[in-house]
Parts: sequence; C-alpha cells; structure tokens
Amino acid sequence: MSILVDRDTKVIVQGLGSTGRFHTDKAIAYGTQMVAAVHPTKAGTTEVFEGETDHSGVPGRPDTYRVELPIFASVAEAVEATGATASVIYVPPAFAADAIIEAAASDLELVVAITEGIPVADMIRVKRYLECRRTRLVGPNCPGVITPGECKIGIMPGYIHKPGKIGVVSRSGTLTYEAVYQLTKLGLGQTTAVGIGGDPVNGTNFVDVLRMFEEDPATEGVIMIGEIGGTAEEEAAEFVANEMSKPVAGFIAGTTAPPGKRMGHAGAIISGGRGTADAKISAMRDAGIVVASTPSDMGAAMVEALG
Repeated sequence: MSILVDRDTKVIVQGLGSTGRFHTDKAIAYGTQMVAAVHPTKAGTTEVFEGETDHSGVPGRPDTYRVELPIFASVAEAVEATGATASVIYVPPAFAADAIIEAAASDLELVVAITEGIPVADMIRVKRYLECRRTRLVGPNCPGVITPGECKIGIMPGYIHKPGKIGVVSRSGTLTYEAVYQLTKLGLGQTTAVGIGGDPVNGTNFVDVLRMFEEDPATEGVIMIGEIGGTAEEEAAEFVANEMSKPVAGFIAGTTAPPGKRMGHAGAIISGGRGTADAKISAMRDAGIVVASTPSDMGAAMVEALG
C-alpha cells in the first residue's frame, strides 16, 4: 500500500508552460496516468508527449511512449471528461492561488502545488476555502509526492526511488532526494515520499502525513526532515510521542543559522527560543526520534530506529 497516490491516480496538469511541460513529460515516462491539461487559450487542442520510458518507474513497460494529452479550458471540464482525481500546479505565483481554488472547487481528492513564491495572503485565502472542501493540498513550494513504481506527481527524479517500506516526509526538496537515495542504497526503499514544502502557510503538515503513514500497513518506519523556523517539527514530535507506534528517524537543517535571520524558504523567523534547530532536535529526541547529525546520516538513523 501507500499514501496519497498510487497507480490508479489520474492526474491533470494546470500550467503547461515550459516547466509544466517538462515535468509532465517526466511523469508520463515514469508511468503516471497524466490524463489532461488545463490551459484556457489552448482548449480543444492536444499536447503530444513521446520518448523513452523510464524503466526505473514501472518495470515491464514498453521501451517508448506516445501520449496525446487533451487540453481543456477549465479543471471542471477536464475532470468531467477524464475522471481525474488529482491535479499538479505549475501556474505562476500570481495566479497559483486561484488555480488551487479552481481545482478544489472541482472536488479533486488531491492537489499538489509545486509553485514557489505564492504570496502568503493568497495562501491564507486558499486555506480558508479548503476548510469547506474535501480536497487535500500538498504544498505549495514543494517537490511533490511519489509512490515509487506507481505514480510521480512533481519534480523529483524518479530513478532514485525504489518501492519499499519507509515513508518520507520533508519540508526540503533536495534533502528529500538525499534521504530517498540513501534508503534506496540501503535496500529499504520507500512506500511514499511527500514533500510538504517550506512555506509558512501550506496545505498539509507533518502531523497530517505522519498520521497517514501510521495508518498505512506497508509503512514500517518514517524519516521526517525539517528545517529551522516555525514550530511544525515540535508539534510533529509531540504527535510521534503520543500517537505513533512506528519508528521515526529525522534530521533538522539549519543548525548553523544565526537567530533572528530568515533563512532560505524556512518560512518563519526564529524567535522566543522556538524554531531553532536546537529546540527542534531536542523535541524530536525527547519524543524518541533518532536524529541524524548530518544529511549523510539520515539512512543510518533510519536503520538505527528500526532496530
């Protein structure tokens, strides 16, 4: 099993510019069911994707692929025509919030927003709208979601992933890839890897994903990767201590960052003794999480946590 996505997930893409087209092509090559695109000025046309299949995704597939992706004027039209259950958003920041709301209004199960730089005020509006919808938003400013060998929604490199037994949840894109690669080299693999993004207002947090992994029978352990800023990791540590039965390993980026500085896309200023790397690491260790001291130790920390 897995969480969020599997081989039956049908995905539409919103925002078919150069970035959207590039990653849609990679998703199709991996084996993801990309079923439609939304682009108002290109509605009624098709976009052709063809190339060599990425065999690291789905073994036994043909060597090449050719897909004619129909383009619709709206998400509602695309969903009605294709039965899509998920959307991935590559829309520019100024219009991305409206794209998320449009997807949620069409009652999609999952929306993955890759876009970086969406204004915080726009995301607050999105969060309020989602409170009355069933749609789950992952992101924004995230690498996406992948269930190895089944479905890839986002910008992560497919070839480093391998089906296995470890769930991965992370605020950092590049550290997600590092953890995944280590798990693959160790033979542990992944059930699903989820990049929740580093923005201060996002759709899915650590606790949401940890709860899903706890309930997934195929997931035997979890790696949680956090960053300085905010209190999401401390809240996740409390959840792990009180409600998780599965072993958890973790890593916190930003141990050398000076207090009072906004670092990278961490999304919050360190203040009041909370949000620092030390505070997060302490909370995680108190919760029984095995914390890696460096990024290169994440896989080893997971092995230690598994016992």
